[in-house]
Amino acid sequence: MTCTVYAHARVFTADEPGWAEAIVVDGGRIAFVGSDAEAAHVAGPDAQVVDLGGKVVVPGFIDAHTHLVMMGEALGKVGLTDARTLPEIQERLRAAREADVAAPRVLGRGWLFDSVPGGAPTAAMLDAVVADVPVYLDANDYHSVWVNSAALRELGIDRRTPDPIGGRIGRDADGEPDGMLYETAAQQHAWTLLADVATDADRDAAVERTIAAYLESGVTGVVDMAFDELGLAAFDRAAERRGGALPIHVLAHWFIANTGDDEQNLAQVARAVELAGVHRPWLRVVGIKLVLDGVIDACTAAMRHPYADGSNAEPIWPLERLRPVVAVADAAGLQIAMHAIGDLASDIALDALEHAHSVNGERPRRHRIEHLEYAAAETAGRMAVLGVTASMQPVHADPAIWANWAAMLGDERADRGFAWTEYRDAGALLAFSTDAPTAPHEALPNLYIATTRRSALDGSYPANHPEYAVPLADAVMHATRDAAASCLEEGERGRIAVGLAADFAVIDRDPFAEGPDALLEARVVRTVVAGNAVFEAAEASVA
Repeated sequence: MTCTVYAHARVFTADEPGWAEAIVVDGGRIAFVGSDAEAAHVAGPDAQVVDLGGKVVVPGFIDAHTHLVMMGEALGKVGLTDARTLPEIQERLRAAREADVAAPRVLGRGWLFDSVPGGAPTAAMLDAVVADVPVYLDANDYHSVWVNSAALRELGIDRRTPDPIGGRIGRDADGEPDGMLYETAAQQHAWTLLADVATDADRDAAVERTIAAYLESGVTGVVDMAFDELGLAAFDRAAERRGGALPIHVLAHWFIANTGDDEQNLAQVARAVELAGVHRPWLRVVGIKLVLDGVIDACTAAMRHPYADGSNAEPIWPLERLRPVVAVADAAGLQIAMHAIGDLASDIALDALEHAHSVNGERPRRHRIEHLEYAAAETAGRMAVLGVTASMQPVHADPAIWANWAAMLGDERADRGFAWTEYRDAGALLAFSTDAPTAPHEALPNLYIATTRRSALDGSYPANHPEYAVPLADAVMHATRDAAASCLEEGERGRIAVGLAADFAVIDRDPFAEGPDALLEARVVRTVVAGNAVFEAAEASVA
């Protein structure tokens, strides 16, 4: 097989010595990294040469926390993140209804609590513009769903409907449902119905949108953090359409719901163990995902101390239910990822992992805590001792969506929000991702926020606690090298190094030389996965 030389580039390797001029690819793997002259010698006279014209090359980004089918679905819904007033939200919904009068429902995503008067959405606000069909609007954090009266009727929710474990149906002063579904109430009512009415064709279209969007963004590997039977079947079909392979690496954590019954909970873990033993090219189930609490914006994250309004939230997984699940999964060799946004939730996560260590003994393991938006000062040290990865999303700290988050805490806790450097300094592995579709999936704006703590959505906002920003080179490594390590793939990808998979992205601007502001204008012009160019910008002049 003929080698391919990618020459005349600025290659950031995320590996020693750091920079190179050329990459030689042979059989889908990197055969050489170094100077142009040495690459030409190694590859030989028959090699294909791709002249990159001085462009920057980085390892392929790995979105180590995402939701793949949901992201594709979101890309087809009415976008509401930048609709910053109720009239603007209403106008977009009205326009969507008028544009497709035959649609059985209006679906939207990404609205922010502080875009709604008093941070209190109601069904009546939606009824005012769309009353004839159900409206389902996922919040920006995807932990709440805002619905209209028609949707409440479709769901069969009334004043007698009980709150599920770990969730709440919003109610007015008279006890009637008010149009808000929080946490598991959103999952079990709205999401279940929408999944039931969606077809395989709908999910296939969502998968294709997701794959295309990620490859266009220079993302070569993804980790789904709530995989289920429907998602597995959709990705199996996507691979079948391509002859048994995918153009992107997919790892998955099987979602485990707290049923309140240990036997049922452990049966879900057994299914994950079964799937982890199935070999699928380009897709592997590697672990389980547990959502321990909610989010700060909706006051559903479990905190040690109450929110500004005096409320607090119980954990979705109390420790007595969590410990047996974590211990069994750990013993089976599964990687455990736990969503913990509040400081009480991260305490519970670490208590459960310490229990697993005690009952299963010392063994190679690398579990993860997801988000860690606010954690106690000692949390990073506990994680480092246990070898637990801090899986965090810079895009969640965008100053444009910060105000409501800080207002809910209402005290000095907000000053330690998204404290990425605490984990790095404590010696814990820090991996960056996006949690799409709760935030934009693009890698470059995510890096901009990581290295500046400024907004990628609205440049008028000042930097948000810049003391927690990380240097650009470190940010890139947290999103590539460390993201790979977070899913035990450091020996396979995440760096541009000999022997690793030839996964990399070519960028048309040089933020290392120009400064991080270039990340907001830079574009990925070529994405290479296992040596194959799986995306090329239409006007790219790199061939």
